[in-house]
Amino acid sequence: MHRKVFFLIIIVTAQFLCTSLWFAGNGVMSYLIDEFHLSENSLANLTSAVQLGFISGTLIFALLNIADRFSPSKVFFFCALIGALFNLGIMVNSNTIVSLIVLRFFTGFFLAGIYPIGMKIAADHFKKHLGKSLGYLVGALVLGTAFPHLLSVLKTSFPWESVIASTSILAVLGGGAILAFVPDGPHRKKSSKLKLSAIIDVFKNKPFRSAAFGYFGHMWELYTFWTFVPVILKMYNDSHANDSINTSLWAFIIISIGSIACVSAGYLSLKWKEKRIAMIALSISGICCLLSPTLFHLNKELLLLFLLIWGYTVIMDSPLFSTLVAKNADPEIKGTALTIVNCIGFSLTIISLQTINLASTYINKEHLFTILALGPIFGLLALQQRKHN
Repeated sequence: MHRKVFFLIIIVTAQFLCTSLWFAGNGVMSYLIDEFHLSENSLANLTSAVQLGFISGTLIFALLNIADRFSPSKVFFFCALIGALFNLGIMVNSNTIVSLIVLRFFTGFFLAGIYPIGMKIAADHFKKHLGKSLGYLVGALVLGTAFPHLLSVLKTSFPWESVIASTSILAVLGGGAILAFVPDGPHRKKSSKLKLSAIIDVFKNKPFRSAAFGYFGHMWELYTFWTFVPVILKMYNDSHANDSINTSLWAFIIISIGSIACVSAGYLSLKWKEKRIAMIALSISGICCLLSPTLFHLNKELLLLFLLIWGYTVIMDSPLFSTLVAKNADPEIKGTALTIVNCIGFSLTIISLQTINLASTYINKEHLFTILALGPIFGLLALQQRKHN
């Protein structure tokens, strides 16, 4: 097997195994409510704790230039190990809502040393055909995102404790594989000193700023769409009692199809420019946002087809934006650039979700998801600012 192919397999597999701390953990949150006698709103608090932990972690990692000053493979391993330990803490019998929130927060915090660092490792090894490599990497993340919905379909098969224990073990194995088999890449340029201003300086680069702002527009739509896929399916079931849909199964299919989209986008980038493909995907998903009021008037087959197209295009541009960000960042602060873009992007997901929640009290639910079109529109305008590869 070619050495680079081997590295890519290890990186993608490790990324999936380690991010399972995030997604499989979210998949058992409803069981924690029963186990620890928590209130129903605890589910939202526990889920938000992971997001806030990740955002805090990426901000700290970016400020301290962690990915550029230290070996990315070692950072990945130690974050996987520590994140796995915090994840295991959920199984302690004496947990309260406060301790569970703290545990999930720090699990999210150390995931900041996994997802963006994984992209940094890939960028250090695959300067050529980076889009294809990141297509596989982001595809693994998408599959992880869909995983809790599959767990819901199979929920009678797995005790929640075994899910927590197995995800922690898999995360350690994934981190260990990176440390053991993936050395620092040939395109890595180590930063010699701490640059606290790096997270500001990187945005002075116009091509980088254009790619980053395109990514921010994409993130405004992405996670809110993923969050509301089960809600959309339930809303349809409520109004079509004789034509119901298996919500968990189809939520898994609609979200997981994005993994195929990411891989296909990576291969398309070998022939066409990343920016061009990203703009096409962003345009189609934006049109889906604008057409979303028609969803609830379609028959079941057309509804599912519509959501599959939306699920495909909503994530297709993600590895391409990460590729553009990596290509247009200063090599000495490439890791910091990827990390701060993740930080801002995931922060926007919270704002987007809260905007939809707030708007739901004033807007008919059928028209609610048109608000997501603001993201693709902003992203498309940002990408037109300056021509770059």
